[in-house]
Amino acid sequence: MLKLLLYGLLAWFLYNLVFKFIIPVYKTTRQMKQKFREMQTNMQEHMNQQPGFSTEPNAAEKSPSKKSKDDYIDYEEIK
Repeated sequence: MLKLLLYGLLAWFLYNLVFKFIIPVYKTTRQMKQKFREMQTNMQEHMNQQPGFSTEPNAAEKSPSKKSKDDYIDYEEIK
């Protein structure tokens, strides 16, 4: 009789664990992932719609700027 009662309690705890904790957590994480993906796609669309926005670097950013010797300023240490 005691074994049957313990098995019943174990089954009840497992049932509550699965249906009141594991399944809601799974559904919530799935919804959060879906909302995050939607937010990323909306942000990407918004960025693509902005004028002057491109994913490629500008021509000025591609080539490193070269300084001539005239740009160098010699300094003396002041104590």
